[in-house]
Amino acid sequence: MSVCRENANIRDNHRRLLAEKFELRRNLYKALCKDTSLPDGLREENRYKLSKLPRNSSFTRIRNRCIFSGRGRAVYETFRMSRIVFRALASKGMLNGVKKASW
Repeated sequence: MSVCRENANIRDNHRRLLAEKFELRRNLYKALCKDTSLPDGLREENRYKLSKLPRNSSFTRIRNRCIFSGRGRAVYETFRMSRIVFRALASKGMLNGVKKASW
């Protein structure tokens, strides 16, 4: 595996941890920003607090990556592996409950 893809997996894992850590605070600030019944000053204050949270704590910055190869595309979410690794492991019979279709 290349160093770049290892770093991508480490970076993605860090983003997942940050998103989990700041999830409640982020949701609270967002809800208070959107509430039109609150005064403008309070809404603006919460918008400012939201902007001061770390960028990587947002769930939109999380990317599903293959845990083996670090590939960011064509990743099966249930297995957390790319289609290429999945096919290789399935053909070797290393995935329990998965077998090649034949009819």
